[in-house]
Amino acid sequence: MSLITATSAMAQGVTDVHSHIITPEFLSALEGEGRLLDEGFPLPQYDAEVHLHWMDEADVQTSVLTLAAPQPTSAKVVRSTNEAAARLKTEHPGRFLFCAALPLPDVDAAIREAVYTLDTLKADGIKLATNVQGQYLGAPELDTLFSVLNERRAVIILHPHRPEPVNRQVMQQTPLAMQEYLAETTRAVSNMISRNVLARYPNVKVVVPHCGAYLPLAIPRMKSLTPVMQKNKMVGEIDYEANLAALYYDLAGAHAPEVIRMLLSITTPDHLLYGSDYPYVAPQVLTQSLRRMKQYLTTEADLAPYRELILWKNAQQLFQIKQ
Repeated sequence: MSLITATSAMAQGVTDVHSHIITPEFLSALEGEGRLLDEGFPLPQYDAEVHLHWMDEADVQTSVLTLAAPQPTSAKVVRSTNEAAARLKTEHPGRFLFCAALPLPDVDAAIREAVYTLDTLKADGIKLATNVQGQYLGAPELDTLFSVLNERRAVIILHPHRPEPVNRQVMQQTPLAMQEYLAETTRAVSNMISRNVLARYPNVKVVVPHCGAYLPLAIPRMKSLTPVMQKNKMVGEIDYEANLAALYYDLAGAHAPEVIRMLLSITTPDHLLYGSDYPYVAPQVLTQSLRRMKQYLTTEADLAPYRELILWKNAQQLFQIKQ
């Protein structure tokens, strides 16, 4: 047994719902299409053993893997990434889960891949991009996909991708990760809410990344404007309670006590989850960030009761992780 495997077997602790697998096939496909810098910055290298080493050092028991941005155009590359993630889950029991990517915008192909990965590869959920080639979550053509995911009570992890269309000058001046990713996430979730998607498919659970993006500001505004929009026949009935009940929020990125309190204005403590964004952030920075979270979840009196919920219990419940 290797040192990594031995220490991994003893590790206990946090569940990380926001980490990425970046395979050689994925990188090679993007390079062949000239798309390595589609998101405005280079993709980091990924190695499972290095990931496990960081997890052991940081006391992370389990990491949920998803495919990074940008979205591959090849269904074959999507399949190879899903199978690679499934192998890691099998090779390292209890350490990795994965949410499968889908070959959108081809909805029929996406449904076939969802059925295969959930039923055969035993994926723990599905990863959806905020948009693929301009096809945004909430689009009517995705209803058939959501129907399939609803039947399987799927967990969906969202991740922002480059908006379509994109202003490249603005993207260069203010990189996507600094601002537009937050807007992109808010745009996609708001679109699903305005079409009542999550109320119509009540068995799906959706993890919103990066501390909920702008949703704590956007949702009260949406609610206040809904009667005006309905009077002008711009939107139909929106069941905000049912839509919001389906949303969970990972705390990857700029987490802080103030951010958690703001999220609690639109959700409940049992819907908050730890996320790292590995490997996009240096391991030592992630370790320091997690220590800081543990500290304020211990010292802040109003948040201390939620410490174990945020760090692992909510994720264990969501993904039905058995200890």
